[in-house]
Amino acid sequence: MQFLKKNIPVTIAFLIGIVMILQNYIPSKESQEFAKDMNIWVEIIAAFALLIGVQSLIHNHLGKIKRRQAGYGFSWVVILSLVIMTLAGLIGGGVENPTGLYSWFFLYMQVPMQATVFSILAFYIASAAYRAFRAKTPEATMLLIAAAIAMLGRVPVGEQITSFIPDEGILRNLRIEVISDWLLNIPNAAGFRAVMFGVGLGIISTSLRIIFGIERTYMGGGD
Repeated sequence: MQFLKKNIPVTIAFLIGIVMILQNYIPSKESQEFAKDMNIWVEIIAAFALLIGVQSLIHNHLGKIKRRQAGYGFSWVVILSLVIMTLAGLIGGGVENPTGLYSWFFLYMQVPMQATVFSILAFYIASAAYRAFRAKTPEATMLLIAAAIAMLGRVPVGEQITSFIPDEGILRNLRIEVISDWLLNIPNAAGFRAVMFGVGLGIISTSLRIIFGIERTYMGGGD
């Protein structure tokens, strides 16, 4: 059982990982066809993973309802919503049918509820910004000034504040919209690229750990 549960999955992950890395360095038609076939297999496996996810979701919420845990009424909402949307899609067609029941539920129930949640999220963002921008340290003061300039440079009233400065010549660099563009395109872009570079290194590190069998949490057990 140890061989079936751990050794075979690790071997498959190693072989597929190495082959997929090598196929990027083999510019041939067969290599491209192989990559295309593997992408199809990924979509097939993702479809089965979706079924497992739905089964796990239903099992988890049915357990909460059975044990009458706190907030189990929301579990009823989740299960009923899942059943109703599934039936609406099967009976009235999916999003390709704009007059179908599924599209009606999506446009007039899901989209407004998502907009409501994101509207509430704006208050949390404002609260977090208030805590982050309090000028208690020099770094926080710089962040506060940069954020204020960036926001003012994005709205018409910000442009009006420095509208008396000529729009040509070296003095143009003192206009608030120009400073805002510089903040967004130079320091902000540099920081964003550094974050994305770190994310890329993290993805490569995790992929190598999976390929060489160091990372095995995807098989369960956490070892």
